[in-house]
Amino acid sequence: MTSTVVKFLAISALGLASIATSPVQAQQVYRIIGADGKITFSDKPPVSEAQGKVTSGAGASGGVASSSLPFELRQIASKYPVTLYTSDNCAPCASAKSMLVSRGVPFAEKTVKSGEDIEALQRLSGETSLPFATIGSQQLKGYSDAEWGQFLNAAGYPAASVLPASYRQPAATPLVAVSIAPATAATNAAPGRAAAPTAPAPNVSNPAGIKF
Repeated sequence: MTSTVVKFLAISALGLASIATSPVQAQQVYRIIGADGKITFSDKPPVSEAQGKVTSGAGASGGVASSSLPFELRQIASKYPVTLYTSDNCAPCASAKSMLVSRGVPFAEKTVKSGEDIEALQRLSGETSLPFATIGSQQLKGYSDAEWGQFLNAAGYPAASVLPASYRQPAATPLVAVSIAPATAATNAAPGRAAAPTAPAPNVSNPAGIKF
């Protein structure tokens, strides 16, 4: 093994070890639409009805079902969760996904399709190029089988799949999850309620609207 590779692996291992006790980088972005129509972005889901409810791409639907993983793999995935960011018609994205699947690495997939997804990706990685992945807080920009393999090795992921036959990869979800606040009482009237009667328009021949 060359000194360059040894040095690279040492740096990789050191970097991964240093993040074991640090917060994991946020991987889900929430687009929150308030009752007043104001739009805000956050890396935390709404905590109250006033803030809104997530309508797509949030929570466990885009994460890894760790309870179904073997113990050792579950421990690794807990320390260094893998998230892959992809888009349609991206050949390198497909190659990166295939590599993770064939190696048996459990990962969450976030799709980048809308303009808001692209803006969120820019905030996360500093770029808009794909594929992009994170192993814990370590960022991988662009796909390289050798480089990704070295970082996965340094994190402790097995070289060959140990996933049970029953394991199913979670469905991909949008990078930006939309959250819409409840409508105001004025616009959230019960369905079927009759509208308040309106006064009839005055008759042209009876402008005062006098009734006999």
